[in-house]
Amino acid sequence: MPATAIGYSVRVRDPHAHLFAITLTIARPAALQLVSLPVWIPGSYLVREFSKNLQRLQGQQGGKAVVLTQVDKCSWQASCSTNRPLVLGYEIYAFDNSVRTAWLDTRRGFFNGTSMFLRAHDQEDSPHALELVADKALSGWQVATGLTPKKITKNGFGTYLADSYDELVDCPVEMGQFWSGSFVACGVPHRLVVAGAPPSFDGKRLLADTRQICETEIQFWHGAKAGGRPLNKPPHKNYLFTLNAVDDGYGGLEHRNSTALICRRKDLPRLNNPALMSNSTSPSETKPRQSEGYTTLLGLISHEYFHTWNVKRLRPAEFTRYDYTQENYTQLLWFFEGFTSYYDDLLLRRADLIDDTNYLKLLGKTINQVLQTPGREVQSVAQASFDAWVKYYRPDENTPNATVSYYTKGSLVALCLDLTLRQQGKTTLDAVMRAVWQRCQGGPMTEDDLTSVLAELSGRSFAKEISRWVHSTAELPLKPLLQAQGVSVLEEPAQIAQRLGLRVSEGPSGVQIKTVLRGGAAERAGFAAGDEWLGVMVGSVKSATHWRLTTLDDLALYAGTASKIGALVARDKRLLNLSLTLPKSVTTWRLAVRDSKLLDRWLNGLSAL
Repeated sequence: MPATAIGYSVRVRDPHAHLFAITLTIARPAALQLVSLPVWIPGSYLVREFSKNLQRLQGQQGGKAVVLTQVDKCSWQASCSTNRPLVLGYEIYAFDNSVRTAWLDTRRGFFNGTSMFLRAHDQEDSPHALELVADKALSGWQVATGLTPKKITKNGFGTYLADSYDELVDCPVEMGQFWSGSFVACGVPHRLVVAGAPPSFDGKRLLADTRQICETEIQFWHGAKAGGRPLNKPPHKNYLFTLNAVDDGYGGLEHRNSTALICRRKDLPRLNNPALMSNSTSPSETKPRQSEGYTTLLGLISHEYFHTWNVKRLRPAEFTRYDYTQENYTQLLWFFEGFTSYYDDLLLRRADLIDDTNYLKLLGKTINQVLQTPGREVQSVAQASFDAWVKYYRPDENTPNATVSYYTKGSLVALCLDLTLRQQGKTTLDAVMRAVWQRCQGGPMTEDDLTSVLAELSGRSFAKEISRWVHSTAELPLKPLLQAQGVSVLEEPAQIAQRLGLRVSEGPSGVQIKTVLRGGAAERAGFAAGDEWLGVMVGSVKSATHWRLTTLDDLALYAGTASKIGALVARDKRLLNLSLTLPKSVTTWRLAVRDSKLLDRWLNGLSAL
């Protein structure tokens, strides 16, 4: 390992026990050197207490034991000499198959530095080195990481460098036998690795589609010369996508020059297998189809890559320097997550990976999610940003009634701003985003930076709109803005769960109530989260018919034209008969193309003029 101020060595201790072994060497420790493990990971706003997975911590200098005193739940102090390297050894239990922490078994290893690396206090800005130690038991394993290689093998094991602790922990590491491919987008080398892919995986298609996304987003932020080269250099010299394909899972976490993704195997693009296809020779039957799951995966890739600019560099002023020991509060997640959510699907459309109809379907889904969340009338999206630590990341049965998602409503705030700017004809949200990037030099920003740029480019203040749309619970003017942009807003009957004000799970045992939405028919009838809906009674008491309910779709079958029914539910092993009045009219939105020429200017990113 090169002579750096701070050095880490990681080896697989026992894949069956899911244990990594870490050695931390501090070249010039303080007399009372403090070290700590982060309690959260940037991008995922929840205190996760990573120190719960740390064990067997020991220290030594010159072969002699060093006294370590635990200071709090995640910090230790070493009493040591200042003229010798301090060496700390410990183990990390890694069994969280998500994008946030660490995982290790006989097939795959993965970790974020926030889950693994004790921070040497007051030395965070010194150069850091990471050695990934190969082992005979890891035969055939490869390594992928966004860290800068110093001396590595062809499989990627060896030594990597980081300028600081922040950079070290912002570059996750993928290890194992994975599929790997690469491409160049606007002059920037990109690598994509996929763990857990099935034999049907079409890696060539995923590479091509991901490249289209990357080129579209680089050009969005930096413009394009002839031939697709950006007018200005992107902030990253290379980029790594790591994708973990599992039976059931979804999510992503952004990093400065990489992202960690997780998806369902069935959502990966697939190679055509003639033996499994029909005998038809129709070209439409041999052309690979894009499933909804694959579209969702492409949207995830688009979202996390957009974060390369919007949150990893352009970021809340409160995140100028992360405090890894506690919550880091900001009211701006509606901008950084919400605006990113607005652009993730919109840029899929501009990359020609979905058409107008599919884009409007995705947008309609987001709108309906917000309109069907009673919490939007309780909490502003700015408050939701601040409360992410205790509400968004700790959902329960009352979450939809008490809060609103800064992802979904934040994306609709972006939509309203964009369509308002386009309707006025002077600028677009695209131009605003680029101007904010330039104003803040791709660094910390405040809400005032956004409002100042909006006023400068549009010629008027948007303070009133930001106050209503962001800092209050007022409804957004979605319908008139969409209609003015060439979109028809159609109202259609809602699904039965939405009509009743319920969120349920269904299975062989029947209908389980997960959430009772505020103000809905189910709440008025007395349903509660946790109830098991067993059956329905239709008609008067003397002549009633009773039916076993196994799915909500059966309700229309059994209720017929009745406006009131009895609902038999089990709660705490007791049977209750609730009187349920069926609502007459509950609708949901469907968006359709009304004026394709007008719509094209928006969806293709043309100017507002």
